Amino acid sequence: MKSGLEDVIAAETVLSDVDGRAGRLVIRGRSLDDLVPQSTAEDCVELLWNGFFGDLPQGEALRKALGTARLQVFAHVEAIDGALLRLSPVEALRALMARIPDGEDLQPALLLLAAPAVFTPALLRLKRGERPVRPDPDLSHSADILRMLNDRRAEASELAGLDTYLVTVSDHGLNASTFAARVVASTWAGLTSSLLAALSALKGPLHGGAPGPVLDMLDAVATADNAEAWLDAAVAGGERLMGFGHRIYRVRDPRADALKGALKRMENSQREGGNERLKLAEAVENAAIAVLKRHKPGRTLETNVEFYTALLLEELGFPREAFTCVFAMGRAMGWIAHCREQMAENRLIRPQSRYVGPKGKLAA
Repeated sequence: MKSGLEDVIAAETVLSDVDGRAGRLVIRGRSLDDLVPQSTAEDCVELLWNGFFGDLPQGEALRKALGTARLQVFAHVEAIDGALLRLSPVEALRALMARIPDGEDLQPALLLLAAPAVFTPALLRLKRGERPVRPDPDLSHSADILRMLNDRRAEASELAGLDTYLVTVSDHGLNASTFAARVVASTWAGLTSSLLAALSALKGPLHGGAPGPVLDMLDAVATADNAEAWLDAAVAGGERLMGFGHRIYRVRDPRADALKGALKRMENSQREGGNERLKLAEAVENAAIAVLKRHKPGRTLETNVEFYTALLLEELGFPREAFTCVFAMGRAMGWIAHCREQMAENRLIRPQSRYVGPKGKLAA
């Protein structure tokens, strides 16, 4: 028995390969370093979904189909009431995504991909007492997300930053949420049910719910001069440093560098004080790696995707309580592809357990 299914191979996939020792991520045959600089969210959808939908449109046609899906999803925004607004954004998103009818073909797939992109900005605006912004199907997916959030056209660096983020987190092997999606897909429950299971797994603080606390940590550290002492005390007290360490990677998470690069390109064109925030983050990153090496010399705890995710999404205007929803915007590309891959040659996922409880009395 392997606790946490450590090193157990539970599926064969063509979608992504995570090389934890080399610190390399390959998505559908392309390394992350090659994919990020030249790919939009739509490019990544086409890459991941190719071969899983016989009627998948290509290029500009896919962009228009996804824009139309955003408009169709927006019709459900009127269902957002006070009860939903009292929930956390990810819990409200889960309730709203449940309104998408279950299915297995392209149309429900496009609606499910559009759902977090439309519902998240609408929820955030309504929580602030502002009117939701209707999608513009003529815009790219990332451009429309930022427009629906901020009610203005995105700057080129902002658009590139969000595209980089969505592509970077689009797929990452058999992580907890993707495995949850494949388990539900294996029962033929449909794409909506599968993505609801995935989203429920994603919101856990050990998975996609972790980036927000990175900003809490930066707020607590406050200044670069205070970084090492604060982090040293935190680790000595048994606290976990959010944004460091990964279950798979034994070296630096390659996604951290992709997001840091996007953030640096944005730093001079965003809100006042952005440069100082990045300088603080770099000081905390360097101090944290040194502190972790001292306190945990037998473990490799390097910067992971969550650290620069938090900074990038903050710079784009997303509040920290909605970071998991934005993660879902990107990872939904991979979830849907994995569900289709699972259903193509399906066998119900049903592992065995080993009973270790008390033995019942045998009947006479």
